[in-house]
Amino acid sequence: MNALNRFADPFYCIMRFIVGLMFTCHGLDKIFGTFAGKTEALPPLMMLGGWIEIICGFLVAFGLLTRIAAFVASGEMAAAFFMMHAPKGLIPYVNKGELAVVYCFIFFYIFLRGSGSWSIDALIGRSRTATATTS
Repeated sequence: MNALNRFADPFYCIMRFIVGLMFTCHGLDKIFGTFAGKTEALPPLMMLGGWIEIICGFLVAFGLLTRIAAFVASGEMAAAFFMMHAPKGLIPYVNKGELAVVYCFIFFYIFLRGSGSWSIDALIGRSRTATATTS
C-alpha cells in the first residue's frame, strides 16, 4: 500500500483540476450557453450560482485560494440540492440531485484537505518561505 502513496498528491492535483474545470464548464454553460447553445434569462439566484461556479471552479482547478473557493462551491451545491432538488423528494437519484450531492462532498473534501503541493497556493507559500529564510 505504501508504494501507492507516491501517487496520492499527483492524483489529488489531477482530480482537483478536473473537478474545478467541470464546475467552471457548468457555470459557463449556465451563464453564456457555451456548450448547450441555449441562453435564456436566468433568475438572479441562478445567475449568482453560475458566477460562483465559474470563479470557484477556476480557483479550485488551479489551486488558488483553494479552501475558500471549495467551501463556497460546496455551500452552493448544498443550497442547490435543498432549494432545487429536495422539494421533489429527498433521495438524490429520484430528484435528479446526484451531481449536486457529489459536487458538494467533493468540494467539502477539497476544503478540508487544502490545495495540495501541486498548486498556486503551494507555489506562493514556497516563495514566501524562501523570502523569509533568505532575509
